[in-house]
Amino acid sequence: MKAIIVEDEFLAQEELGYLISTHSSISIVEKFDDGLAVLKYLQNHQVDAIFLDINIPSLDGVLLAQNISKFAHKPYIIFITAYKEHAAEAFEIEAFDYILKPYHESRIVTMLQKLEMHFKRDKQAEVPASSGSNRVSHSINLIKDERIIVTDINDIYYAAAQEKVTQVYTRREQYTMPMNISELCNRLPEEHFFRCHRSYCVNLSKIREIVPWFNNTYILRLSDLDFEVPVSRSKVKAFRQLMGL
Repeated sequence: MKAIIVEDEFLAQEELGYLISTHSSISIVEKFDDGLAVLKYLQNHQVDAIFLDINIPSLDGVLLAQNISKFAHKPYIIFITAYKEHAAEAFEIEAFDYILKPYHESRIVTMLQKLEMHFKRDKQAEVPASSGSNRVSHSINLIKDERIIVTDINDIYYAAAQEKVTQVYTRREQYTMPMNISELCNRLPEEHFFRCHRSYCVNLSKIREIVPWFNNTYILRLSDLDFEVPVSRSKVKAFRQLMGL
């Protein structure tokens, strides 16, 4: 796995390089302190990951990441920055992680382990180029406390619309996503998730019990959670077909 570091503070650049080489098998092929220099480099070189500060000369890290996110081959982008207010922008460009300075070594180690695991899994899941896709995603980026949490798709139980945001629930956590539920559902694989109501999307594999409700609708009881998800009348026919009812 090849990566570059983009950091304009020399000591921070060296420390991060040391931690990466010590705690992972990732190869740091170049280090940069300037955003435009990175764009020029990437025109002729391909890397798998970019460790990126935001406050860098010529082209700041967010604008640089926005440009990189349009590439045919999209490297993992890991922001390591002192600026917490850019977390939402990082999510929009699907950054892999967002680490705030000053960071602890344990936080970097956890991120590196997760990064290598996802890289290995995504390489195994690559589809032929003719299909028009570089990578099959088994994860989704969720936001909690201004951090981006790379979450396995199967860990999501359901999502619920709440005005202009969407609440996403796993077994133990709740995440607030800055998008409507339609946008979120479009990011989830339709073979695993069903929009059962205008305000709800459910992971089909987490359904424990299907309970008949009024007007020929259903209430869905989920494994491990004390919560019931409704199926609206407009979705009943599709739900029955999907579940073989």
